[in-house]
Amino acid sequence: MKRWQYLLPLALFAVLLGFLAVGLNLNPREVPSPLIGKPVPAFELARLDDPAVKVTQADLQGQVWILNVWASWCAACREEHPLLVDFARRSTVPLYGLNYKDKRNDGLAWLARFGNPYAASLFDADGRVGIDFGVYGVPETFIIDKQGVIRFKQIGPVTPEVLRDRIEPLLKQLNA
Repeated sequence: MKRWQYLLPLALFAVLLGFLAVGLNLNPREVPSPLIGKPVPAFELARLDDPAVKVTQADLQGQVWILNVWASWCAACREEHPLLVDFARRSTVPLYGLNYKDKRNDGLAWLARFGNPYAASLFDADGRVGIDFGVYGVPETFIIDKQGVIRFKQIGPVTPEVLRDRIEPLLKQLNA
């Protein structure tokens, strides 16, 4: 056998090892969403607190708004929640919740216990709307512009740094 025939498998192994090393150094929270720059998926959901009242994406158009996907069973949601409560108190941008794959009574009890920062929380019991938004875990947060286009997606809990450095500047820009 020729010498290069032994080197070829070694070279292929080295290339695969390189791809693995690069992949392991990527931050999964920085996965770009294919929905950025695209219209909000169509939805019609009942409010968590009042099943008789339905909300659609068209109801929210014409304003910049934030959608925070949360659930009462989500530990990371509890971590970010005090920040959202504080943000909602001082912000002029409405914050809407998407209660994802939860039980209505559990979601209501959770908000009663920890505070309700939401202009309204929409009830997505089966998770279909969350799936349309590309949600694969909670919490996730989206910023939507006045035309109903998704401009930002935060995977995982909102932190004070993300709020200060990414969300608030984007909100100012979109409301200018």
